[in-house]
Amino acid sequence: MTSPASGPGAATRAESENLNGLTVSVVVCTRHRAAKLRECLAGVRRLSPAPADVLVVDNSAGDEGTRQAAAEAGARYTVEPIAGLSRARNKGMAECTSEIVAYLDDDAIPDVRWLEYLIEPFAASNVGAVTGRVRTPDSRPTAAAENESRMVSNQDEHWFEIATFGGLGLGSNMALRRSACPAGSLFDERLGRGAPFQIAEESYAFAVILSRGYRAAYTARAIVDHPPMRRGSLEQEARNSLTYWLLLFSEFPGRRLDLLRFLLRRLRRKPLTWPRDPQGPGEIVSAGWGLKLKAGWTGLLLFLRTPKATKKAREEKPQAR
Repeated sequence: MTSPASGPGAATRAESENLNGLTVSVVVCTRHRAAKLRECLAGVRRLSPAPADVLVVDNSAGDEGTRQAAAEAGARYTVEPIAGLSRARNKGMAECTSEIVAYLDDDAIPDVRWLEYLIEPFAASNVGAVTGRVRTPDSRPTAAAENESRMVSNQDEHWFEIATFGGLGLGSNMALRRSACPAGSLFDERLGRGAPFQIAEESYAFAVILSRGYRAAYTARAIVDHPPMRRGSLEQEARNSLTYWLLLFSEFPGRRLDLLRFLLRRLRRKPLTWPRDPQGPGEIVSAGWGLKLKAGWTGLLLFLRTPKATKKAREEKPQAR
């Protein structure tokens, strides 16, 4: 059950105009991190313009500290008891009625104008997803990167690999148009933190939205500050990456040739032809064949023994918008 709250306040008329007249909810998914959540929600309360609604999704059986933090910030509170970031994000989407749903990590702090810039590209009705810049203590962006913006559609060359392999940004700073998302669950619940395949739930969602004919945008002006990204061992990351590739191969049959070409290019250490940081082959591709073969075997076993979610987004026939 969701607990009601007055929220950081319904957006004023002037604020709504700054958000292109769109209604916007901010969803923060969290699990047993009430102190971090309070810092995040304090940043959300400083947003100008403000969202119409803020929802905290507690990805646990129900944590009193999390509930109190949401109440103190005037945010709504709901529980998703089954662990998994994708489940929590799907729950957040289902609990919102706004036109746009923006997502933050519970340890991210948004810039005061984050929401204004993140929502700007939605002025075009064919934009289904927007991401922004995630600034970490070790970030060293160039002047060009600080002002970068780009748009991708399913009419662009390499659009599928751009969407699925990190060319569109991160889920810790993203907004989605609800009408661009398929009925049911957008995020595949096998993916993301707390799920069997601990990787790339947002990238899968971007590919689904693009495959439905919508565009996706990236704007570097929409900034959130985030601690250094946590990483698992190289072996875990290699296994997760291979399992994710198998999921894409299964779920997007029309893109299998693209996936094979991308895999072969990366194994041959060819540079990417589209913007991403890093551009190089990365530690997994550069690792020895022993690690890669072991990751392939363990990833295949993990994929085969993990059941498909009962509700999931499926690729639809691409159409131009």
